[in-house]
Amino acid sequence: MTRFPYVSAWVLVLACFVAAPAVAGPYGDDLSKCLVKSTTEKDKTDLVRWIFAAVSVHPDVSGLVSVTDAQRTEMTRSVGELFERLLTKSCREQFRDATKYEGDQTLVTSFSVLGQVAMRGLMEHPTVTKGLGELDAFVDKDKLKAALQPDEQ
Repeated sequence: MTRFPYVSAWVLVLACFVAAPAVAGPYGDDLSKCLVKSTTEKDKTDLVRWIFAAVSVHPDVSGLVSVTDAQRTEMTRSVGELFERLLTKSCREQFRDATKYEGDQTLVTSFSVLGQVAMRGLMEHPTVTKGLGELDAFVDKDKLKAALQPDEQ
């Protein structure tokens, strides 16, 4: 019997990879390296788009974006095929060894690394960097400096 009767259940955990700590043993490290090495830029873009679409259903942000159910389904299908290819072909040996010797958690950690690499490409795009930099206009730097000073007694 497989250790992952519902692979899609742990795949959904991938959505939290951005904040997940990337600490793994040697087998998990090998799996992480293989996942990154075995994905194309298109694969990474597809992964980021899928995560964006999945998070966009949250009620706090759903009104800000328009992703149709058909688009979300297509993105999910594409990423499902990517995960299947990575774990059953490209990184099969690393997947088997990592789960055998380091347990199921190593998958979350390894895909966390892949997700971080994919997100880096998104975050480093000049238009995104510019947009994030606009926050600077709304932060009082003098207050930040004052916060670093010891409190007067």
